[in-house]
Amino acid sequence: MQRLAGLVVLALTLTSCVDAQASRVPVYGYQVVHAYPHDRRAFTQGLIYLDGVLYEGTGMKGQSSIRKVELETGRVLQEKPISEQYFGEGLTDWGKQLIEITWQSKTGFVWDRETFQLQKSFGYSGEGWGITHDSRRLIMSDGTAFLRYLDPVTLKETGRLQVREGTRPIENLNELEFYKGDVLANIWQEDRIARISLVTGQVVAWIDLSGILPLPERIGIDVLNGIAYDAKSDRLFVTGKWWPKLFEIKLVPKRLK
Repeated sequence: MQRLAGLVVLALTLTSCVDAQASRVPVYGYQVVHAYPHDRRAFTQGLIYLDGVLYEGTGMKGQSSIRKVELETGRVLQEKPISEQYFGEGLTDWGKQLIEITWQSKTGFVWDRETFQLQKSFGYSGEGWGITHDSRRLIMSDGTAFLRYLDPVTLKETGRLQVREGTRPIENLNELEFYKGDVLANIWQEDRIARISLVTGQVVAWIDLSGILPLPERIGIDVLNGIAYDAKSDRLFVTGKWWPKLFEIKLVPKRLK
């Protein structure tokens, strides 16, 4: 009994230490470097920056599409509508392909990045929200506190990672972007982004984007969603669903949570 009591005390102590670490997670604000036009018709679900242009996946049944977009003007250079039965979600690249997932249809698509021609479809369990990749695997969110790993060739699930801040699971992980070895994740219905370690699953920083879109421009829009990183020039872009602007931002240390 004494040994059991000792183990309980040890477990509580370790939990307290982890939660104390969580309370010291840094919070970053932002400085807007540049504001670019963004198509108000785009219900942004996935966003990437590659070879000088943006690729964007949009949602809503009957309105979903994949697009190539000129950053400076917001002009749609190329567009492929998705069948109206699907609600488009996250989008990422892998080699010469674009990989897209859908919300509740349990179906993903592999598109040729140059022609936007469909190469194949694939299935998965549950919902699809966001998707990105590191050098070895695809990384997918499903609205829970878990990230899924997918093999980029077979598109089969190979593992999962629970995301936590201390001991608290962080749910509603949405659009994803690989960023300097970690993953950035929009939190659905919040104006903040979690930076997540792919080693531990811990949130290592928060990005507070409160107020980035001025109140007069928030009429008729939906939530913050859409992160793209230009690794070559170290530029970070964010936008939202039906937002009139896309922002290049610089992260600024704010405070400890």
